[in-house]
Amino acid sequence: MQVQARGGVGLRVTFLWIIPLAVAIDQASKFIVRGSMALYQSEPVLGNFFRLTYIHNPGAAFGLNLGSPLLHTAFSFLALGIIVYLYRSLAENERLLRLALCLVLGGAVGNIIDRLYLGEVVDFFDFGLGDLRWPIFNFADSFVTVGVLLLALGYSRREKTDSSPEQPSSPESEEETVRE
Repeated sequence: MQVQARGGVGLRVTFLWIIPLAVAIDQASKFIVRGSMALYQSEPVLGNFFRLTYIHNPGAAFGLNLGSPLLHTAFSFLALGIIVYLYRSLAENERLLRLALCLVLGGAVGNIIDRLYLGEVVDFFDFGLGDLRWPIFNFADSFVTVGVLLLALGYSRREKTDSSPEQPSSPESEEETVRE
């Protein structure tokens, strides 16, 4: 039986709209940055705390380096396959996990598009205090990060539910079982 959400849309597809929205936000922001800033240009938004700094990142999220660009792309496609498998294997009512996987998938696709067309990823969000800076990142990295945090929350809730002791049955339900 297919569980139905409001409007008759199955819960399995409820959050799928997030994927193209995340990709569109990510790619539009990168298009704007590439068209309006020079590579390595930095513009303060909130003083030195938050700047827009246009860079190309040959590594993974937050500047992590896995080796060659081909390895990064292959790893990204492997991750996409795992995410799709996990999404399809979830129970219909696991909304938080579905939302999380859609965010991760949207972010991953956004960065894969950059890798395929540019050979590296466009990053531009630059936060920090003085010389203490967070690695420069983009919307796709943010979607992946929020999605992973929601996955951790969702799976921790799931484990608590799975490991909670079963409620003792009432005497009435025991009598019904005996009669059957």
